[in-house]
Amino acid sequence: MSNVPQYFATSPGGFEGLLAGELAAMGAESVSEQRGGVRFSGGLEVAYRACLWSRVANRVLLPVAQFDAADGDALYAGARAVDWAALMQPGMTIAVDFGGLRPAVEHTHYGSLRVKDAVVDAFRDATGARPDVDVEGAGFRINAHQVGEDVTLAVDLSGGSLHRRGYRRAGVAAPLKENLAAGILLRADWPAIAARGGGFVDPFCGSGTLLVEAALMAGDVAPGLLRPQWGFAGWRGHDPALWQGLLDEAQARRDRGLPSLPAIVGYDQDTRAVRTALASVEAAGLVGRVHVERRELADAEPPRRGRGAGLVATNPPYGERIGSDRSLLPLYARLGELLRSRFPGWSAMVLNGAGLEIGLKPERSWMVRNGPIKCRLERFAIREEDTGAGAEEAASLANRVRKNHRRLKSWLKQSGVSCYRLYDADVPEFALAVDYYRTLEDGPWLHVQEYAPPATVDAQDAARRLRAAVAALPDATGVAPGQIAFKVRQRQKGRQQYQRQAQTGRFHTVMDGDARALVNFTDYLDTGLFLDHRPVRQWIGANATGGAFLNLFAYTGMATVHAALGGALTTTSVDLSGTYLDWTRRNLEANGHGEGPAHRLVRADCLSWLREAARRRAETYELILLDPPSFSNSKRMQDTLDIQRDHPELIALAAQLLTDDGLLIFSTNRRRFRLDAGALGGLRVEDRSDWSIPPDFQRNRGIHRCWFIRR
Repeated sequence: MSNVPQYFATSPGGFEGLLAGELAAMGAESVSEQRGGVRFSGGLEVAYRACLWSRVANRVLLPVAQFDAADGDALYAGARAVDWAALMQPGMTIAVDFGGLRPAVEHTHYGSLRVKDAVVDAFRDATGARPDVDVEGAGFRINAHQVGEDVTLAVDLSGGSLHRRGYRRAGVAAPLKENLAAGILLRADWPAIAARGGGFVDPFCGSGTLLVEAALMAGDVAPGLLRPQWGFAGWRGHDPALWQGLLDEAQARRDRGLPSLPAIVGYDQDTRAVRTALASVEAAGLVGRVHVERRELADAEPPRRGRGAGLVATNPPYGERIGSDRSLLPLYARLGELLRSRFPGWSAMVLNGAGLEIGLKPERSWMVRNGPIKCRLERFAIREEDTGAGAEEAASLANRVRKNHRRLKSWLKQSGVSCYRLYDADVPEFALAVDYYRTLEDGPWLHVQEYAPPATVDAQDAARRLRAAVAALPDATGVAPGQIAFKVRQRQKGRQQYQRQAQTGRFHTVMDGDARALVNFTDYLDTGLFLDHRPVRQWIGANATGGAFLNLFAYTGMATVHAALGGALTTTSVDLSGTYLDWTRRNLEANGHGEGPAHRLVRADCLSWLREAARRRAETYELILLDPPSFSNSKRMQDTLDIQRDHPELIALAAQLLTDDGLLIFSTNRRRFRLDAGALGGLRVEDRSDWSIPPDFQRNRGIHRCWFIRR
C-alpha cells in the first residue's frame, strides 16, 4: 500500500471538474472527481498549496479513519478508537462538523456531539487533559461524513470553509460566496482574458465579491493569503517552515502580479451596496486597483482603460425560487440590451437565478446552486452582429405610445393631469397596460402591467415581445429604465389579491388634481391610485362641501382626501385592511388633514359595518362612495363578498344612511357585471358610466361601471 497521503477537497456542486484541474496544476496525484469534491494524493506541500491557492475548494480534508456505524453508540466507539493525541497538538480547542448522504445517524447535531465526546474522552485518557470545544474558532477541526452506515473521519486542514478569504467585513451579508464567484470566473476563462489585457465589469456588483475575486485571480494573488487561521496549525503533522516558505512565495507572486492588473470596474444602483463593495476592496488590499461607483444599469459601460474585449460577469437580483419573479423580466431584458449595445465582442457570464431570458442565446450553461437556490450559470459570446429579436415589433409599440401621447397632449395640458394611462394593449402583440406617473421626488415613472397571455400564445414568443417592449419604452416615453416598474396582471384568486408583490416600502408623491397622493410602484399589484376613477374623485371634491362623506371599501383613501380638501365637515373611511387604512392616514396627513373626530378611520368588514350602521341609523351622510372589490374572502371577514351576488344588499344598506337629498355613488370594475335594478325598488338609479371614464381610458371603456343612486 502506498504511503503517499490521501486527501479529499470539497467543492460547490457542479464545480468538481474545476477543482480537479486546480489540484492537478498544483502537482496533486491520483486526482479523481467525486460527488461533492475531489480525491487526490501527494506530499504535505500539495495539501498546503490546496489550502492556500485553491479558489474553488470549500475544505481540504485529511482522512484518518473509516468504519461502519449503525447508531450513535457505534459512531462513538469508532471515533473513540482513533489515537487523537497523536494527531492533535496539546492545548487545542476542537470542533466537529457532521454531515452526510442518507446517514444512519440522521440528526447532525447529535452525530457531532457523539464524535466530540469520543475525541474528548480519547484525548483525556491519553494525556490527562480535556480539550475545550470552540464551535467558531477551534484550533483543530474534525470532519465526520457518513454515507449510509459508512463513516469517514478527517482532520480539516483548512480549519473552516475556504470561501472565507478574510476580506469580508463582519456583519456584511454576502449572497454570493467567494469560491462560487471564483468558479464563475474560471468558467468564463477570465485568467486568459485578463492576461490579454481585457477589462472586467460587474453591473450588479453588490458586496463586490466578483470584483475582488477577479482582481485576485488576474493579479496572481493566493485567495488564502489573508486568512488569519488554519486548521493544520493544531495538527501534529504541521511543518511551519514549509508553510512559511509557501507564504513567502505567495507574497512575492502577489507583489509581481498586482501592478499589471487590467481595468476592473463594478457598478450598483444601491448606495449601501457600493459602500459594502468598497469596504471589501479595501480589506483585500485593492484600493486604487478596483473601481466601484454608483450607477444605474443603463449607465454601465466598458472601462476606458483596456486592450481589446473583456468580460462582464454578474449576479443579478432574483427571487427565492427559480422563475418565481416575472417582475424582474424587464431588468433581465435591460441587461441583455446593455450587453448587446455596449459590450459587443466581449464575453459575459450571468448567474441567472430568476430563470428569465436576457434576449441573447447562451453558448453554454450549467446548473449550479447559490446557497439553497438553483441557478443557471450562462456564458455568452456577444457578437457585433447581434441585434435584438423583435426590433420591428418594438418599433410599432414605440410608435403607438408616441401617437397616444400626441392624442392626449392637449387634454393633459388643459386638465393638468400628471398621472395617466398611456397605452392599453393597443397593439395586439403587446398585451400591456402602461401608466405614466410624474412624481414630485424624482420625475417620471412608468407602471407597466403585462396581461398574462392565454395558453394558446407561445411562451417564448410572449417573452421575446415583452423584452422588445421593455427595450422600446424608455426611448418612447423619456422615462429612465430604472424607473419602470413591471408586474403581471392576471385574475386574482382567493387571498392572492391581498398578497404583497415586494417589500421595498418605497413611496412616491404624485399630484391627483389638487391632492397629493402617495403611490408605491413595486410592493402591491396596484399603485394605490386608481387612475380611471379620477373623474369620480374630482366630482367628490367639488361636491362634498359642508356635508358628511362616507367612503366604503376606502382602499388608500384618495376619495376621502378629495372630500376633505373640498370642504367636507366630516369624513368616515371604512376598510378591513390595516395597511390601507394606514395608507389613508398618510394620504390625509400629506394634505394637511390628520386623523381625528373630523376624519375617522374605521377598520371593519364593510358589509358587517353597514348592517350595524343601518340598524342603528345613528349617522347619515350627504355623500357616500361605495366601490367594493369584485370578490373577497379575507380571513378577517365573517362571510365572502361577491359583488354580483351581494350588490343589492350593499346598495340598500348604504342608501339607508343617506340624508333625504343625499347621493350614493356605486362603482364596480367587475367584467360583465349586471345591475339588479329590480332589487333596488324605491331608489332612483342613474347610469353615469360614460361620464366617469376619463379620456385616457376611452379605448377600454369597460374598465369600470358607475351609477348615481338617490333615495
